[in-house]
Amino acid sequence: MDILGQLNKKLIVSCQALEDEPLHDSYIMSKMALAAKQGGASGIRANTVKDIQAIKKAVDLPIIGIIKKDFSDSEVYITPTIQEIDDLYQEGVDIIAFDATEQVRPGGLSFVEFFAEVKAKYPNQLFMADTSTLEEAIVAEKAGVDIVATTMVGYTPQSKGFVPLEVLKKVVEAVKVPVIAEGNMDTPEKAKQALEFGAHAVVVGSAITRPKLITEKFAKAVNSAIVLERQTR
Repeated sequence: MDILGQLNKKLIVSCQALEDEPLHDSYIMSKMALAAKQGGASGIRANTVKDIQAIKKAVDLPIIGIIKKDFSDSEVYITPTIQEIDDLYQEGVDIIAFDATEQVRPGGLSFVEFFAEVKAKYPNQLFMADTSTLEEAIVAEKAGVDIVATTMVGYTPQSKGFVPLEVLKKVVEAVKVPVIAEGNMDTPEKAKQALEFGAHAVVVGSAITRPKLITEKFAKAVNSAIVLERQTR
């Protein structure tokens, strides 16, 4: 079965930890991926070649690879330049994902200009476009990506206040390539609904693999309950 077939109507778990997080370690990410596989995940999304190499030793699942990198002249940070594409391709990830929003890339490139160069260099690689709006998803499909995803909904100026599931539904209806639901899929109910809307697969990240953020949500809820209790005394 091909990679997209393996992921059809399945759960993909994003195993990432940024440098300022306690779990920022390739070994830990490999164990996180193993736990995800044992829990029923059918794919992994991972950041950096180092983490991907460690994860490959722990699981044999399809991997969506990205490299997050900041540039002073751009807000794009998910696989922003051809150098990150080169590194991921050489590592041999199954799918390479990148920011496909309308935001200008490093060096002043638009997404369409960037992807034309990428596709010409690697015509047989599977590419996934992380978009934030219906319009961006349509542009990405026309540019020739293999998958579009709703990863960036709510994270760009042009998608501020948008509801990810609502955007997903519109994208599924508008494009013919597989659509992966990603971004704020923070409950099992949302993941289920995404598939019911026609998503090819669902990526869940923070709600499963980032205990610091999960703890913050619970702590906030508990602390607000304590404040309310004091106010009603």
